[in-house]
Amino acid sequence: MSPSAETSRDALLKNDESIPLRDSIDVDSSDELSSTSSGIELTKESKPRAKRRARPTAKAYEKLPRDRRSLWRLLCRRPSRFCTLLSLAVVAALVSAIAGGGYWVYKTAPKDGLSPPWYPSPCGGTLQSWQDSYTKAQELVSKMSLISKVNITSGVGWKMELCVGNTSPAEDVQFPALCLQDGPLGIRFADQITALPAGITTGATWNRKLMHARGAVHGREARRKGVHVILGPCMGPLGRMPGGGRNWEGFGTDPVLQGLASYETILGIQEEGVIATAKHLVGQEQEHFRQSFEWGLPNALSTNIDDRTMHELYVWPFAESIRAGVGSVMCSYQMVNNSYTCGNSWIQNGIVKDELGFQGFIQSDWLAQRSGVASALAGLDMSMPGDGKYWADGNSYFGTELTLAALNGSLPMDRLNDMVVRVVAAWYQMGQDKWEQKGPNFSSWTNEKEGLLHPGSNSTEKAIVNQFVDAQVADDAQGTEHHSVIARKVAAEGTVVVKNEDSVLPLSRKGTGRSTIYKVGIYGEDAGKGNGPNSCEDRGCDSGTLAQGWGSGSVEFPYLIDPASALRDAFDQDSVTVTSLLENNLPPEKITEMADLDLCIAFANADSGEGYISYKGMRGDRNDLNLQEGGEDLVQSVVTGCGGDVVVVIHSVGPVVIESFADNPKVKAIVFAHLPGEESGNALVDVLFGDVDASGRLPYTNGKSLADYGPAGQILYYPNGIVPQQDFNEGLYIDYRHFEKAGIAPRYPFGFGLSYTTFSWSDLTITPLQEKSALPATRPSSLSPPSFEAAIPNPEAALFPPGLRRIQKYVYSYIDSVGSVKSGTYPYPSGYHTARPPSPAGGGEGGNPSLYEPFLKISLTLKNTGQRKGQEVVQIYLSFPDNVVEPATQTTSEESIDFPARVLRNFEKYELDAGEERRVEVNLTRKDLSYWSVVRQNWVMPVEGEFGILVGKHARDVQLRGTF
Repeated sequence: MSPSAETSRDALLKNDESIPLRDSIDVDSSDELSSTSSGIELTKESKPRAKRRARPTAKAYEKLPRDRRSLWRLLCRRPSRFCTLLSLAVVAALVSAIAGGGYWVYKTAPKDGLSPPWYPSPCGGTLQSWQDSYTKAQELVSKMSLISKVNITSGVGWKMELCVGNTSPAEDVQFPALCLQDGPLGIRFADQITALPAGITTGATWNRKLMHARGAVHGREARRKGVHVILGPCMGPLGRMPGGGRNWEGFGTDPVLQGLASYETILGIQEEGVIATAKHLVGQEQEHFRQSFEWGLPNALSTNIDDRTMHELYVWPFAESIRAGVGSVMCSYQMVNNSYTCGNSWIQNGIVKDELGFQGFIQSDWLAQRSGVASALAGLDMSMPGDGKYWADGNSYFGTELTLAALNGSLPMDRLNDMVVRVVAAWYQMGQDKWEQKGPNFSSWTNEKEGLLHPGSNSTEKAIVNQFVDAQVADDAQGTEHHSVIARKVAAEGTVVVKNEDSVLPLSRKGTGRSTIYKVGIYGEDAGKGNGPNSCEDRGCDSGTLAQGWGSGSVEFPYLIDPASALRDAFDQDSVTVTSLLENNLPPEKITEMADLDLCIAFANADSGEGYISYKGMRGDRNDLNLQEGGEDLVQSVVTGCGGDVVVVIHSVGPVVIESFADNPKVKAIVFAHLPGEESGNALVDVLFGDVDASGRLPYTNGKSLADYGPAGQILYYPNGIVPQQDFNEGLYIDYRHFEKAGIAPRYPFGFGLSYTTFSWSDLTITPLQEKSALPATRPSSLSPPSFEAAIPNPEAALFPPGLRRIQKYVYSYIDSVGSVKSGTYPYPSGYHTARPPSPAGGGEGGNPSLYEPFLKISLTLKNTGQRKGQEVVQIYLSFPDNVVEPATQTTSEESIDFPARVLRNFEKYELDAGEERRVEVNLTRKDLSYWSVVRQNWVMPVEGEFGILVGKHARDVQLRGTF
């Protein structure tokens, strides 16, 4: 997404050589082509100069002769820009030598480097669930001028209006300018909003009701602030690599957990009348090399993903989001199979719009668009923030260029009309035509009441830009609580107790020590306030307690309850003394003084974020899975000195390696509190003192080392070519699937977490609700999409109005002269004139409606056998039949289908009083029982053999087992 408010264009890389990308890579959709008035031109991208970051020594170093390693160590002991360019020069020299000299770019497609073309872009308005909105949108769009249509599809440029993304209005029909605003855990750059727990914390609740409630809070605050489109939730990255910088924005490393959490979040947001955005489509699993010209490379990373893996892992959460009726999807920065995602017709047209039946609009991530007409033909509907190659330069791939493309016939009018009607239909679908408030009541660029209207330009025009609307308050009329209450509940249920020996937890407020006064010590920077919660821009540092990661997915804290303060207040002051030392480097004398303590609580953390911020050698992605800021040494010091029990609390963005103390007998409890948001300390107190049950479960596998995650779990820190290639050769085997296949025992399995009570599981019954059949029902017929006048408008109507005061760098849709409309022949991409047949897997939002029909009912008896109220998560895993074979066809031979040992397929969380027994039911759908057939291009259910139904507490636990 977008960088900080202060991002500049200083130190841009320069390269005088033109790189003919169509020659360098065999790409789909002509996605390096940019529309101009005469049709197209080939383009080369530039990006701001990247900052330095540290990493372990490159593998290349180990291959050097020992007498040459010292020089390499001197030059490349960390992958600075110089080191990366040096590596790149070596690669270029090798390529040039192999090619006979003179070639420093690929001349053929890199491995797995082809996405099949999928044209034309399917029209919206074909499903009953959106029919009323499309009827209204058709009527409105039919009255729009060309300029109004282009206004709706084009951002006005970075910092040109009050939100991070803004469109221009369609004034001839009174359609408003739209405000698009980050992010996945709250309203970025806004005052008086809630800093909600992050996605990873929400996923750790495994509580669909809380996921929904959190989404409703998010949407309600967006509406109160005048935001039309929220840039969240995040379901990409999925978390293939545990060190991925933005994993914390999503809900976990399994497509079903990620998908159902996204589904509930979107329902919650959009019930409040705000358009949600499913992002980032798709395969952006690391921050390194995500954009063109980061680290001096002419192109972004390509993630190369096969068809089955794409469907069963990475697209699955997007299918759930579309099934929820999401209004917008955001395409990601990097390439997929060597085609930029925002220009990849297979993904946008073929999968999202046809197969998944998406009725809303696809927007680019901020500057992720790499072409004009080609991107529009490939399915992109809206350009954000409007600028093209560089931040805030006013040169757009859409805007005026899109107007010219429509006038010269490069972009068919029916495609432009569909782009526009999709946006307008989403606006109607959420009921935004009934909003009394027409725009944002805050500014992303100043905290003052009065401020610049167009701060990215040289305009000095000012107005009241901040109205200081409190978006957090309870609404008695709607029966909603103050939003901090929901934030606290999510943070508490997203806290996972992974070790609790001798039942040291829950703690007693009065203490149970060796003397009359119970003595408690609190240690570590992560327990305290640090330099303040908003001391670093976009939370781009690790100061004090960690409650969210960094980047565009962060928000300004309205307040932050630190753990040390909350713990001091929680203990009874008459019977407990609490001391604290909120630093990580403990003096020896302080360690010695711990011998007198009954309880020591050590806090440590691990942070990460988006790649435009570098912090202590980390540029987005983590360099390892270790605790940061000396956290491991802190824990060891506390363990060494403490005379009583030790409790370790970890705030982290994902898995952390804790092998140095996990089995230490003095460490009685370990708590993963994740990223809890503003109510951090209060939520932690709720769990540590047992005010609520410990009911969080890990949304990822916590391994014993980074190496445990296998080759697929490693960040690509060094470029392996002019276009870095990241082949997802592991297929379906990531996280717990990989651990089981490789026979590696994790420290804590996926889905693991301890409770303060106990449960018994019994009486499993599996009831088929339908007869087995290999394929879903025939794709249902669709409605006719809206129709519009296809004639090219008069170019004179697109001229800049006389007397219009132009704002510098502002993206307009007008043209300067009729003479700028040039005739020519547009080189449409291969396959453009051959219409693809509709996918048999489509026909509804999220895919063929029969895929989501209940197919199996799983029932069991759950009983709370403990002494207190508690919650249990029933996790349903599936094992597929043995010896599943894909039949041979005229063009393919018979193929055996491989499956992971088990895959999560559903879950529910239940709260039971002490002694309560309840019969619970969880359904599986046809899709849950199917695999994606590359040959049939459909979801196929094996009809022979037995499915295993594994019901348990986590991925390595089976409480009940059955077959189908």
